[in-house]
Amino acid sequence: MKSKSKPSKNPKNSGPRGSKRSSLSKRNHPTGNMGKHKRPGKIYGFQEADARLYDIFRNHGFENYPHAKRHQLVRFYELLMKQQMTENFTRLISLKDVGIKHFIDCLKICELTEFQFPLVDMGTGPGFPGIPLKVEFPDEKMILIDGVRKRIDFLKQIRKKMNLENLDLMGRNVTQDFVYPVKGVITRAVMDTSDTLRNVSQCLEVGGKLYLMKGPNVDEELDRAQETWRDYFLLTEDHAYTLPNTPHHRRLIVFEKTKTPDYQPKLEDDWDD
Repeated sequence: MKSKSKPSKNPKNSGPRGSKRSSLSKRNHPTGNMGKHKRPGKIYGFQEADARLYDIFRNHGFENYPHAKRHQLVRFYELLMKQQMTENFTRLISLKDVGIKHFIDCLKICELTEFQFPLVDMGTGPGFPGIPLKVEFPDEKMILIDGVRKRIDFLKQIRKKMNLENLDLMGRNVTQDFVYPVKGVITRAVMDTSDTLRNVSQCLEVGGKLYLMKGPNVDEELDRAQETWRDYFLLTEDHAYTLPNTPHHRRLIVFEKTKTPDYQPKLEDDWDD
């Protein structure tokens, strides 16, 4: 575990009492800040997409990935790219990029840590990392949450067409006022770590885990978060790794909740399935 203890440069940033100052991490999330709507030039049919994804997985450390699960990911690719023709859901539109920077990016972390369920995917976008993780853990309860209605509507189609069970969808943002009790929260969104800890501080059970999929340059961000939230969260895992046979460096950060901050949540409505 990699852990440091420098003084906080801004101890009021996203503290337990609800300061809402927000900043972005340096990692550019593949489904965030997408800019111009990019449409796929070609969407492969199932058989060709499956053969190509098999080669991508074989060349990037996933040669033993089960065929049945890969077939589900191919189906997800097809549905996502068809939706991308009309909705700007992702900046990754080639099968190679989707295979490496979406699928392998989401699956690699399964080799690094053990997840606690029920698991919330916070700010899932069009389903990352939630759908690949649901394919990997078909029997475990997962909850995909996003504040954009068209993404939740798309995920309802995914759930139905891929026959995904024990998968709940919730339309809202995860904030400090979200109190649905869960044992795990994962996010690949670009929110600052301190802000994320604040937002899960009421829903995550004591002993529950927060899994942060980050880029490599997050040391200062982690220092601030540990200083601000040291009475409530403990950094338990810090994995630096590279997506196999690529130059793409990543960090998986895991915090365990040790105590619930005093806070009176406000009632909020959500729209779900």
